[in-house]
Amino acid sequence: MSAQTKTATSPVASKSIRAAAVNTPRIPGFLQRRIDHYYEHRMAVDWGGRHIMAGSVPKDDDIVLMSNDYLALAQHPEILQAQIDSIQASGNGMLMSAIFLNGPNEHASFESRMADFMQCDTTIVSQSGWNANTGLMQTLADPETPVYIDFFAHVSLWEGVHAAHATAYPFRHNEPGHLARMIAKHGPGVIVVDSVYSTNGSVAPLAEIAEMAERTGCVFVVDESHSLGTHGPHGEGLVVELGLTDKVHFRTASLAKAFAARGGIIAAHADFASYFRSTSSPAIFSSTLLPHELAGMSKTLDVIRAADDRRSRLHEIAAHMRHEIDELGYNLRESEAQIIALEAGSELEVMHLRDVLEANGLFGAIFCPPATPRNRALVRLSLHSAMTDDQVERTLRILAETREESGMWTWGSTRKKRGNQLSQAA
Repeated sequence: MSAQTKTATSPVASKSIRAAAVNTPRIPGFLQRRIDHYYEHRMAVDWGGRHIMAGSVPKDDDIVLMSNDYLALAQHPEILQAQIDSIQASGNGMLMSAIFLNGPNEHASFESRMADFMQCDTTIVSQSGWNANTGLMQTLADPETPVYIDFFAHVSLWEGVHAAHATAYPFRHNEPGHLARMIAKHGPGVIVVDSVYSTNGSVAPLAEIAEMAERTGCVFVVDESHSLGTHGPHGEGLVVELGLTDKVHFRTASLAKAFAARGGIIAAHADFASYFRSTSSPAIFSSTLLPHELAGMSKTLDVIRAADDRRSRLHEIAAHMRHEIDELGYNLRESEAQIIALEAGSELEVMHLRDVLEANGLFGAIFCPPATPRNRALVRLSLHSAMTDDQVERTLRILAETREESGMWTWGSTRKKRGNQLSQAA
């Protein structure tokens, strides 16, 4: 089926699933009703009869800004060679939970190097950023612990709160005043934020929240998935850049962003590691990373430490594009990083925007509920350091030339921006 083929409406789609599954048991009614609801409401109504992610396939000369490989390291020859050498030397290693690891091993070596890099006592490598966040929150909170979480924080952090059976108290995005009022009402707990938010590229007021956590006796957790490697003197992240390593209790990161790998990391106190490995379900019940993955990440760390030119290029591109796209009339809200969000509104509006951009050779990633609030769906452009000047200018030209066709001037985010400008002018 081609990317542009319309998907059948619910009754046909769900019946075809049942008909095709001739060798499997019939799905009970309570589950079939949930599946039918997906086709009848989510796909048929919210998405107009096609899957929201079913866009076009990029051509060779199209501009693709969908990946989180911010430093363009996925094809780095030294990193690939390190993985090849490891596979040839060790194969897939020992397939078991990391709780069984003893003595010198690849995990311990990489964790030690990352602890030095992130300027902390110890780090814990995980199978993914998701496992790092869910496992950490499970070990920090319990049903008696209030967890104060920024509304836009990564879903994996929210899932960790649920796994801990703790109560989440969401606070308004990047509003420390609202956070302070909630702590005053519910008492000390765990404060959870992202350093750079993945949906819109906004940056958390880390120094102000760190001071508040210290003053109120809260544990402070910062997810640095979108700043580790890209921010800090040599990519150490925003916490290091801002001199907050002695005020942030835990840092996490997905290594599937600037590190272009499969894995996650937790920066913590030295005595926390054993406790975590013995109490975190993802740590206990997931197998270790493979030797070639660790070898690749270790080489990536070398490359990132020496990648000041790539970081400078990334920030230069990001600053230029944010300014120019803002001048075109798009509402970039709070973006301060390499993530640019074009907030179209409804899911049908964002699908139309995606189709228009792709038809003109520009590919971004759709974010929609549950990744965004309802009617705030967006196309996210993830910039990277390997973009050429021509690609930057072509991107800006496409965004300029498609404003009418995409309906940008009618979006709620655009109207809000113009309203704010009129209020400020008055």
